[in-house]
Amino acid sequence: MRSYTFIKNLEGSRYFLVSCDFSPDGALLITAAFSKQIILWDPYTGEPLMKLSHCFPPPYFPSAPDISVRAVRFSPEGLYFASVAEDRAMRIWALGLDDPVVDTEAPVSNGLCCAFHPQGGIVATGTRDGYVQFWSTPRIVPSLRHLSRSSLRHSVPTHQVMALPIPNKMKDFLTYGTLKQYHERTDLHHMQEVLSLN
Repeated sequence: MRSYTFIKNLEGSRYFLVSCDFSPDGALLITAAFSKQIILWDPYTGEPLMKLSHCFPPPYFPSAPDISVRAVRFSPEGLYFASVAEDRAMRIWALGLDDPVVDTEAPVSNGLCCAFHPQGGIVATGTRDGYVQFWSTPRIVPSLRHLSRSSLRHSVPTHQVMALPIPNKMKDFLTYGTLKQYHERTDLHHMQEVLSLN
């Protein structure tokens, strides 16, 4: 590549960004800052759709540990993402949920990066000690709704989806706008609802 064209800045993070990753369909961007914060963005509009905290309690709570997220990565089907931080934990999150669905029982030794296997089911984490650690993760079969959304979003940006002559609820689903609706609900029924819709 001999030249490039600058497109835009995404604004909204107050800290140094250390990791970012596109969802497989390109409709979402996840970023990790040199803090506890993880943000899911619509890269076309620049709108933050969800803000999460890797550690517990949330970053606004006085006793939250002083750690930083080091890496984030989407799963191959785009319904989950993993985060690694200085608290020596690797966590896996489902889109639309504030709490992780998987939390490593054993500590990650000085984790710096992470990556999903292309076929899913395994996450690799790289450490400062020079090791690669492997973790098994749940395998899922994406719903037909999600597969249809991913197929469309591979080639159709957000503003073109919003211009389609379809109901607003469908537009919200196709643009991942439903993430904002599900944000901050943590009851069991909500978790089942989110996972079924994905």
